[in-house]
Amino acid sequence: MSGCLQSRVVLVTGAGSGIGRAGAIAMGGEGATVIVTDLDPTLAEATAAAIRADRGKAEALPLDVRDDAAIDAVVADITARHGRLDVVHSHAGIQIAGKLEEVSPAQMDLSWALNVRSHFVLSRAVLPQMRAQGGGSVIITASNSGCQYDRGMISYATTKHAAVAMVRQMAADYAREKIRFNALCPGFVDTPFNAGFERQMGGRAALESYISDTIPMGRWATPQEIADGIVFLASDRSSFVTGLALVIDGGEIL
Repeated sequence: MSGCLQSRVVLVTGAGSGIGRAGAIAMGGEGATVIVTDLDPTLAEATAAAIRADRGKAEALPLDVRDDAAIDAVVADITARHGRLDVVHSHAGIQIAGKLEEVSPAQMDLSWALNVRSHFVLSRAVLPQMRAQGGGSVIITASNSGCQYDRGMISYATTKHAAVAMVRQMAADYAREKIRFNALCPGFVDTPFNAGFERQMGGRAALESYISDTIPMGRWATPQEIADGIVFLASDRSSFVTGLALVIDGGEIL
């Protein structure tokens, strides 16, 4: 198999479904060896199996990104067995709906743990290997909510803005070492991740109406459209791109 990620070793978190799965499959299709991780090992294996079924190379591992030691262990295992780690897509996250008085401190802590801290810990863990091999690409999933403000989504918008700021800081700090950090900022993609928005808006019909009326392009993104952005950020197609918040949202942010 040939492609723009031939011979690259890739780690993806939250790759059992939705955008994480689509990106993992797309990178496998471009020749990467993909280490697929998810909190649910069954979902991780299903994604890895889909990559292998298309003649790609993939492994599945369980990973709870709230567990610092588990993150360190997975990174150490990958580098020991493969000798390198070229791309990390730190995707796992959570969406909790609610305004200030509707979100508990515990829910805000969980949002911070998954949407910011886990990305920090994983980025920190892969830095020595990427430095030793002369570079790499780290992609952190934020959201277009990290570039605008959503009504009634205080924990989500706050943590996604923080993720974008963190990406830009890391990009500035490590550009000279050829380690690139970029934020993936999708808009609405039709996956189960939108359950918070759906509840907030009063059901599926109301959410569909919002999509058609508010997004300039008048539709959802497909997971594949987001995966195309992931491949771009992972590969040398974006070799002079770092610190970018890549918004893929059909114009919703406008």
